[in-house]
Amino acid sequence: MATDTLPIYKKRDFQTDQEIRWCPGCGDYAILSAVQMVFAELGVKRENFVFISGIGCSSRFPYYMNTFGFHTIHGRAPAIATGVKLVRPDLDVWVATGDGDSLSIGGNHTIHMLRRNVGLKVLMFNNKIYGLTKGQYSPTSEVGKKAKSTPFGSVDRPFHPLSVALGSEATFVARSVDVFQSHLKETLKKAAAHSGSAYVEILQNCNIFNDGAWEALTEKETRHDNVLELVHGKPLVFGKNRDKGIRMTGLELEVVTLGNGITEADLLVHNDSDPNPLYAFALSRMDTLEGFPTPIGVLRGIEGTPRYEDLINDQIKEVQAKRGKGDLGKLLRAGDTWEIRA
Repeated sequence: MATDTLPIYKKRDFQTDQEIRWCPGCGDYAILSAVQMVFAELGVKRENFVFISGIGCSSRFPYYMNTFGFHTIHGRAPAIATGVKLVRPDLDVWVATGDGDSLSIGGNHTIHMLRRNVGLKVLMFNNKIYGLTKGQYSPTSEVGKKAKSTPFGSVDRPFHPLSVALGSEATFVARSVDVFQSHLKETLKKAAAHSGSAYVEILQNCNIFNDGAWEALTEKETRHDNVLELVHGKPLVFGKNRDKGIRMTGLELEVVTLGNGITEADLLVHNDSDPNPLYAFALSRMDTLEGFPTPIGVLRGIEGTPRYEDLINDQIKEVQAKRGKGDLGKLLRAGDTWEIRA
């Protein structure tokens, strides 16, 4: 009897023969490598993967993945990917996008894709700049950012992507860093395992137009005091000597130093499956507070929320059971029609 066995994949099975056209040293190389390695381990047939992208450096991703894919138009990747997932819910559909593509022209599509809980995996590369168009400030650039489009400094307040995702009712929200390969791969695996919308912000360095945007998090001398790795069920501890933590005082988060009567028992314990998004939202704002670290890992990952594609397809089946499959020609000719004669 024939069996449907899964081929044993290697990273090279997801590589293509296309010339990779990113600048030398770009963080996108690290993200691509991580994705290719993770895909080889997911137990999914290569032909069941689809990568959809918009416009930007990150959106070249489909060319470099030996899967099905579609390089769409600016900001519309979530809309196209939603369509793919609706008609083929059995496929693993991933979206590669950037801070400009997904939070500027594509902001509307992003929030509605997340609130609907479409079963897509979104990788949002955040380098806080427009790289493909050569260095304009983006929706995540900091106030005062001097760029080609803001020579005297940006006056816009930036979006905080994970706060936007949580405000859109996303059921899985996470963050990682391009050069933290082990952490990034683990985060991608968790996103892949999630049944609904999975939104992963990847802090990525553009070494040409915004070099060092995340160096406080990536440099060996500073990273331990500036990065808080979230682990479900573990207290929020960070620091080079693991001697700092986060506790809640009233409704406010507080950085404390362990010792002198303060122990890990006084700290917040991470719970990424809390159905109430308030805790995750507080984490998403933590890096905006002076003296606080930047959390990485899964902020929120809750299961059980119905997926949009399942609801829509169930609705279609229910209507078809009552009324039949219908006739498109009859529908188009319904109501008032006109016959045009030469």
